[in-house]
Formats: sequence, C-alpha cells, structure tokens
Amino acid sequence: MSKDLHTLSVEKILSEFNVDANKGLTASEVKLRLEKHGYNRLKKRKSKNIGLIFLEQFLDPIIYILAAAMAFAYFFGEWLEGTAVLIVILITALIGFFMEWQALRSVEALQKMVETQANVLRGGKEEQIKAAGLVPGDIVILESGDVIPADCRMLETESFAVKEAILTGESNQIEKSIEKISGQVALADRKNMLYKGTIAVRGNAKAIVVATGLKTEIGRISELTSSAEKESTPLEKKLKRLSRWLIWLTLILALLIIVTGYFQGKDLMLMIETGIALAVAAIPEGLPIVATIALARGMLRLSKRNVIIKKLEAVQTLGETGIICTDKTGTLTENKMSVHHLVFGSSEFPATEAENFKKDPAFERLIDIGCLCNNSKMKNGEMAGDAVEIALVEFAAEMGFDCKGIQQKYPRSKEIPFDAEIKKMATLNRVEDNFLVCVKGALEALLESCDLVLTKEGPKEFQDKKRWERQAKLIAAEGMRVLAFAYKESKEEPEKESLMDNLTFVGILGFLDPPRKDIKQAIETYKNAGIRVVMITGDHPDTARKIGEEVGLITEDAPVEVVIKGSELENIKTITEDRQKTLMEAGIFARMVPGQKLDLVEFYQKNKAIVGMLGDGVNDAPALKKADIGIAMGIRGTEAAKEVADVILMDDKFTSTELAIRQGRTIFENIRQFVIFLLSCNLAEIISVALASLSNLPMPLLPLQILFLNLITDVFPALALGVGKGDPNIMKDPPRDPQEPILTKKLWRATVLYGLSITAAVIGVVAYTHFEMGLSAILVNNIAFYTLILAQLLNVFNLPRRKISFLKNEVTTNPWVWAASAFSILVMVIVYHIPVMAEALSLVPLSANHLLVIIVFGVASLVISQILKHLKLTN
Repeated sequence: MSKDLHTLSVEKILSEFNVDANKGLTASEVKLRLEKHGYNRLKKRKSKNIGLIFLEQFLDPIIYILAAAMAFAYFFGEWLEGTAVLIVILITALIGFFMEWQALRSVEALQKMVETQANVLRGGKEEQIKAAGLVPGDIVILESGDVIPADCRMLETESFAVKEAILTGESNQIEKSIEKISGQVALADRKNMLYKGTIAVRGNAKAIVVATGLKTEIGRISELTSSAEKESTPLEKKLKRLSRWLIWLTLILALLIIVTGYFQGKDLMLMIETGIALAVAAIPEGLPIVATIALARGMLRLSKRNVIIKKLEAVQTLGETGIICTDKTGTLTENKMSVHHLVFGSSEFPATEAENFKKDPAFERLIDIGCLCNNSKMKNGEMAGDAVEIALVEFAAEMGFDCKGIQQKYPRSKEIPFDAEIKKMATLNRVEDNFLVCVKGALEALLESCDLVLTKEGPKEFQDKKRWERQAKLIAAEGMRVLAFAYKESKEEPEKESLMDNLTFVGILGFLDPPRKDIKQAIETYKNAGIRVVMITGDHPDTARKIGEEVGLITEDAPVEVVIKGSELENIKTITEDRQKTLMEAGIFARMVPGQKLDLVEFYQKNKAIVGMLGDGVNDAPALKKADIGIAMGIRGTEAAKEVADVILMDDKFTSTELAIRQGRTIFENIRQFVIFLLSCNLAEIISVALASLSNLPMPLLPLQILFLNLITDVFPALALGVGKGDPNIMKDPPRDPQEPILTKKLWRATVLYGLSITAAVIGVVAYTHFEMGLSAILVNNIAFYTLILAQLLNVFNLPRRKISFLKNEVTTNPWVWAASAFSILVMVIVYHIPVMAEALSLVPLSANHLLVIIVFGVASLVISQILKHLKLTN
C-alpha cells in the first residue's frame, strides 16, 4: 500500500482498499481487518504505582547517608539519635510524595480525547458505531461538528472544511478537496486528507479510512510523547552534585576523627559515636525539607495567580529558563479571526482607522454584504460558525452596525453555499419589491464576475483589475487571509444560474488571528531578562512572521533567516556548525510538524539551553514532555497537552509565565541563601568538633546536641530564608548559566569563611572557659552549645550581598526571619526548663556570667564575618 495516499486518485484509493464507495465493507471483511489492524485506539499504558512513587522519594544521596547514620546510631544503642534521623527521613519523603502524587498520563489523555462515535457505511447501510471499531477501508460520512474518527482520504465533498489547529497549529480552517496532490507536501497542505482528532467546521463529506490506532498521525504523536524521556531538572542535578560532595566530605572527616582519636588513646566507642555525630553534622538534614517547602510555597503563590505547578522542581526550573518555545495560535494570538485590513475604492487602511471611513458608500455596502452573506449564529450565548463570518459580525458591531437588524431589513430568499470549486458564496435578499445579491469569496473568482466597481461617485466601469490583484498579494504576503466582496441590485428575481453574473465589485478585507494585547510587553520583559522567545508553529511562514513583528518577537527589517520552515529541518541532527548558529538565532519556525518540534527542543537542550515549551494542542504534547519545563494552556489546552506539562496556565495568558519565571528565579536565590546558611553552620559544627577532638579540648558538642541543632535552630531560619520575597529587580538579570552550580567558587568561599567565623567563636569560648575560667567539661560544653546557637541565628544576617545595606535588605525586611529566630530561642528556653529534655541534651544550669560570655562570643562571630565582608573576601 502506498504511503503517500494524498497522491492517489479516488478510484485508485478505493482499489487499494478493495471497497465500494456506495456500499462500504461487509461484516465479514470488517472482522478480518479488525483482527489484522486491531482497534482504532491508542495503547493503554500502566499508570505509575503509588507505592513506587513513594519509594522513589528515598532515592536521594542525602537520604542514603542519613539512613546510614540512623543504622549506626541504632547499632550502637543511640535510640534517640536514630529515631530523630528516621523522623527527618520520613518527613522529607512524605512531603515529596504528596507533592508529586499526580503522575503524568499523557497517553491516557490522548486515548480519552479520541474516543468518539462515527457514521459509517457498511453493507450498503449507514450506521453509527464506536470509532474504536473502525478499520482501514471503512467509508465514513462526516458533517459539520464531527470529530474526525480516523485518518481518512476524501472521496466526496460539499463545501467541507476542517480545523486542524490541534494537530498542525494552522489557525485557519482548511478547505478540503478530493483531487490528488502530486509530490511530497507538508501535512498541513494535504487538502485531500483528514486526520484523527481534528474537527469538521463546515459542510459534508464522504471519506475512506486509511489508518487507525497508532498508525494515525495522532497515534504517531502518542508514540513520540511516550518515548520522549524527561530530563532531570537542573535543581535535581545540582542538589545531587552537592550531595555527592558532602558524602565524600563526611566519610573522610568521620574516618579521620575515628582513626586519630584511636591513636591518641581515646575510647574507640566514643570516637565512633563522635564520627556518627560528625556525619550527622556534615549532612544538612534540613536541606531536603527546606527546599521542598520553599518550592511548595512557590507553588501555592503561583496557584493564586492561576499558574498550576504539577511537579515541585518545575518552579525553580522556570527560573533558569533561557529559551521559551511557544505555539502561535491561541498563545501569542487570540485564536480567532478578525478584520485587520480594508481596501475599497481608492482607500486602503488598517481596521484601527475604519471609523474615519464609515460614511463611505463602499464601506456601508461592504458591511451589508458581510452581514447578509453570512451564516454565523448565536448559540448558547456565543457566536458559532465560520471564523471569518464571525469576524465580519464582530467588526460590524465594533463599527456601530447591527447585523441582526440588517438581516431583518433585507430578508434572505435564496443561498448558494460556498463551493470549493467556484470559491464563492452568494445570497439573494429582498429590498422591498427589489432584490439584492450579496457575494463574497476569493478575489480571483469575484473579479471574473464583476463588470463594475463601487466608488464614492457610485458604480463605474471596472477597468483596473490588476491593481486589485496586486493589493491582494501584498496583503496575503503579510500573512492575512484575503476575502473579496461584490453585489448587484435587480428589480426582478435573478435565475440561480445568473445570480453571480454582472456584479459590482466593492473591495477586499484582510483577516488575521490577532496577537494578544499584552504579549508585546511580556516579550519585552523577557528580552530584558535575557530570555529568548521562539515561535514554533504549523502555520504559514508569512502569517507567522507578521505576528512575530507585531508582538516584537522580530523587527520588521529582520533578515529572512530569522524565519525557518519545517522543510529546512529534515536533518537537524546532522547540520553544520554554521547552520546550528542560524537555528540558535532564529526567532520563528513555521510549518513545523510534531516530530520537528520535539527535535528542536532536543537541539536547544544539546546546546546547553534550559528550554521552556508553551503549547495547547495534541501536536505540542511530545515537545511539552521533552522540554525542561512544559507549559500548557488550561482553558483551551487539550487533555494530552495538560497531562504531559509541568505547568498549566489556568487563565491561558502567556504573560503568566513571567510571574512563574520571576518566582522561579527568586526561589533559586532563596535556595542559595539557605544552602549557604545551612552549610556554613554545619561546617562550623564539624570543624569545632574536629579541632576539639584533635587538641584534647572539652567536646563543644555532643552527638544529640548536633542533631538538635540541625533540626531546630538550623532549619527554621533556613526555612524563613526560603520563603522570602527576593530581589524586586531579579527580572533585570540574565538567566544563569545552566551549568552553574548552586554554590559557585565565590559562594563556597563565603560559606567557608562564615563557617570559620562561627568556629572561631565556639573554639574561642571553649578555650576561654576551659583555661581562663577553669570550668568543668560539662559547663564548657553547655556554654559552647549556646554560643553556637546564637552565632548560627546571627549568621542569617551575613547573607545579603556586600553592596546592600546591612540594616535594610531582603533578610532584615523578611518577617519570617525574625519569627524563626524568636521561635528557635523560645524552643531553647523551653528545652532548658524541661528536665527530661535537658537531661537528654546534657544541659545544666548556667549563671548570668555564663550568659554574658555566650552573648559576647556569639556576637563576635557576626562581627568577624562583617569585617571579612568589608575586606571583600566574601560576597
């Protein structure tokens, strides 16, 4: 069987499938073909098991080392330490599980979308069956409003048109024909083919089913969607790299302390417990919890602004996006036709200036024709019918005309429906005792029938038809759909055969799916933020370029290379370096098919870009899934698109992505801040314990004290940092390098220096209380413990950048930071006064002098850090 079915004649296609167009298949033939080809549906794939989703939450390096520390603690009988670590692990896993409970079910969504009924001719009789029962060779009967049940080849047509936007991205309805098409043409240009899942919007047709199930175009997309592997998010990759580094640091330090202590003659069991304590200290247990809660809070903030985040890490990934690929129809445009340009008489102007020409007789006559030669109707409170006819009614209303009133004034007595052969539609309307013929259609078809042209002075002989052809070509070159209008008046009722003869030409209108009003400003914001917006559409290149210019995606004088056709991307995986550069700089990709959208996303990813993909149709689903961040429209988006996406815009506004990207950038900066905070605090704990152990000083921290610090006094200030509002000018910065780690070398240096500042305060207070004050080991330990708590709470004020005021910045103006500090101090006071808790943490009563020492050394750590900042040694 030929693969290029659009190249075959009707007779040949019927012969290929061995079927009579007037009788259809017999029951026995249907049975045989059903056994051979299977049901007309997509494969069902098993949903992800809930238990598996929960288990996946434990596949994290930080969880591994915490589990190891827990196991050692239980092994050595340290039940409190072990149970505390277990609680941390479970909390982290549960938060991740509940946030990611909604698994992606893209293929199931595609399945639901195409479950429909079909009118089929079998055994010479028309019957309605489930579309799943269709087989290749079935003859289907179609009418306006039907969902095309399978891929079909046209056999007969009566003014049949289909909307294929969800498959091809083409915003206009496609007029279908039965004529064979020679050669290889793009899917959107196969006028004699129908595709499963698209919608009939006008007329009637008979067609033969040529492909079902996974062999249809939508079936191929379903396979692309399921095979498009989702990359790990940038945040996941960076946290894993950081975790691996911390694991090695932990193992080396723990082993070093145990071995050194053993050779110094210290108790081996004590050294092993100290090693476990260091392992716990090295790993920021609060990091997964704080990161998860910070992301979850970002999700909640965005949900209030109609942006639904389905996967937690998607919030932060948005903040790293460097390229946003977007569909045109309905995303950058309104997804409806509107009058954009008018030409009549000697006047030519955009629709925005139409008010100035309302009194022109040609303008008034054009409005009359647009309202009378029109079959659009009000249905359920909305206009229904042909998109262009709806646009004519809406334009008339904008200009102050009442189409319904005009239709009542000039009642219709006859109609010649639009015919693809003659490319015209006509109505015969009564004007009291006279008649008015109204005609609209393709310019070349009307010019042949027009003898006169309407001017300000009235009808005149139509001589300059070439001028109108040139005008139409100029308008079409700007991506607009051109429609011509003509009329004639008669005292007697014309015969049907001569109804469209001897017409008076009025003018032409250019129709365009207009850009959304708020798009241009949004794209300008993205440009300022260093984010490239790329249009990927199945629409015509001229149409795409026109919209691109209007929304500021490209300039009017941009070279032709900024618009690339899908036919030029046949071998995108093997193109030259020069061609790669051209693709990276292109702003518009037109006539793109689903597979090419997926290839382009992969191309950008291979060139180290973090890619966001906006779409709403079935044709967008594979690319949405493959992109680093898939963004679907919530109102008009298909279920397939919404299921594979990471983000859903419930208001369908492109501008909502700016809010999401701003939130994502803010969250990443917040994550950086609390990582610096947590690691500098934990580093201080590690070095303090290590130095005390190696120098025979009293131990400043005991194992359970370390765990208490990491769960209480570290986590809450870190969490407060994670929910901050961030820098208001963050959208003026370029996107981060996708390869840039959470902590750069500069930030690592700051982290180490902050940690050393706290260490200096802790070791200093240990040495002072041990040598100068001569206190017991337990008192030295308690004073060091409280000093470390105070130093860690004050460490949060080191995080704002050096150039920002110490007194007024994103930290000092964050009420959560002050609340977290107050809560941490309150917890310590409560623990100090509860005997059981005090005993578990080895706490003893302290005097006022002891408290004064704690305050002096704690504040000293902040002073040291600020001096280092002033010397430009930290950020």
